[in-house]
Amino acid sequence: MLYIVATPIGNLADITLRALEVLSSVDVILAEDTRVSKKLLAHHNINTQLISWHQHSSERDFKNLSHYFAQEKNIALITDAGSPGISDPGGKLIELVLGSFPETKIVPIPGVSALTAIVSVAGVPMDRFLFLGFLPHKKGRQTLIGEIKSAKLPVIFFESVHRIMKALEQLADCPKQLIVGRELTKQFETIYRGTAKDILGILSKDKNQQKGEFVIIVNNK
Repeated sequence: MLYIVATPIGNLADITLRALEVLSSVDVILAEDTRVSKKLLAHHNINTQLISWHQHSSERDFKNLSHYFAQEKNIALITDAGSPGISDPGGKLIELVLGSFPETKIVPIPGVSALTAIVSVAGVPMDRFLFLGFLPHKKGRQTLIGEIKSAKLPVIFFESVHRIMKALEQLADCPKQLIVGRELTKQFETIYRGTAKDILGILSKDKNQQKGEFVIIVNNK
């Protein structure tokens, strides 16, 4: 059985009882970065074996894991933070498992995601929206920015500390309202509301507020 387990995006207390039960009982945990995952597991006194599985893992890496699936071991997949498969490793592993071991039962263990966290506090109708994950660094980025500006639905995307200012600058001529979450669930969690130009002005005045991971809603309704 393969469990796809959501883990906290910042606050270690944001893990479900079911996730703790699964992580404690499986034979092995596949982790995006074992160094990061060790901290979470140690915090909850879990000693399950960790093996690396990340976005650069190959089919050869999967072959090294295949005996676990062949022996019908219980396996959990986690990422550094949030729900696997949502702009994080997950989809490729499931594809490989379904191709080689189609009898394997794949079970979602839902929990935290920056996507659902920002939607929950948006304060605007979010019954339908478009999610883009992380925008490309260069190729196709400008085209996608144009599509965001003209979209008829709210658009949500992730942005890193290195490109948040660039994203806001590219949206600065757009009058639509944004909801921007920074460091959600962490000590310096901040929610900004206003146009891209408004938020750009706030972040420009304080470089400390440019730090962290960002999730942005462009309210196109």
